Amino acid sequence: MFIYEAAAIGAASLWAIAGLISAGPSQHLGAIAFNRTRMGLVFLMLAGYVALTSGWGSISPDHYMPLVLSGFIGIFLGDTALFLTLNRMGPRRTAMLFSLNAPMSVILGWLFLSETLTTAQIFGIALTFSGVLLAIRFGKRPSQLHQWESIRGPLWAGVLLGLGAALSQSIGSLIARPVMETGADPVAASSIRVGVAALGLLLLTQLPFAWVKSAGKLTAGTLALIALSGLIGMGIGMTLILFALTGGEVGIIATLSATTPALMLPLLWWRTKEIPALGAWAGAALVVVGSALLFMN
Repeated sequence: MFIYEAAAIGAASLWAIAGLISAGPSQHLGAIAFNRTRMGLVFLMLAGYVALTSGWGSISPDHYMPLVLSGFIGIFLGDTALFLTLNRMGPRRTAMLFSLNAPMSVILGWLFLSETLTTAQIFGIALTFSGVLLAIRFGKRPSQLHQWESIRGPLWAGVLLGLGAALSQSIGSLIARPVMETGADPVAASSIRVGVAALGLLLLTQLPFAWVKSAGKLTAGTLALIALSGLIGMGIGMTLILFALTGGEVGIIATLSATTPALMLPLLWWRTKEIPALGAWAGAALVVVGSALLFMN
């Protein structure tokens, strides 16, 4: 049975679904207010779960500073940039840009952890970047009118935000890796990282600037969608990945979990009733193949 591989595919599918669920509420509230609410809800979910287990006992005092720094960079900065990108570029392009965190992580490991880059990995990095560029440049036909295929503001600004989100995620993971190698409980570590992000976003929204304030009213329906997005993406999705890594090969699990951009295309087709352009399919395929090469031994 391929239960671990199925879990990784399930996580990638849930991340694609969470991206679609998040699009509406994020545009309604604005990226900052949306992410503040989402992180607060996810923190309560994770902390509540850890409180019922013995997870806190695995976190030693010297773990807190790396986890706080990882949460600030990887989640506070990374997720905020991610949802700013979502509001500007739509879920398809955002997923493509965020998929670059895989090659960025490989490059950072080479630069700072003295990990070697094989020829296959270099080729995989090139393919992944090419796939993202192809999907952004040729991923929409003129006949596609859905608002999720519209670009709001300058294209370069959206691309830079997406790259910033992917890079922040990679750096955050790099900082947290030594802690996780000591056997720290993943859910407890995640709750600290998410808690730091939630606190940072709460403080940010107190600043006297219009762009950090909520753009719309938080209704019960919007709150429900945000909670559902957080539960699916960061709750169940991340749990499936952690389960997959307990018995699956790391390279295979990482590759399967990087299929979110490809899995999102049929979901977008179903949701918008518009067939994605050939460039979107080709770009997603290159991202999947490139990701596979990144994790080849």
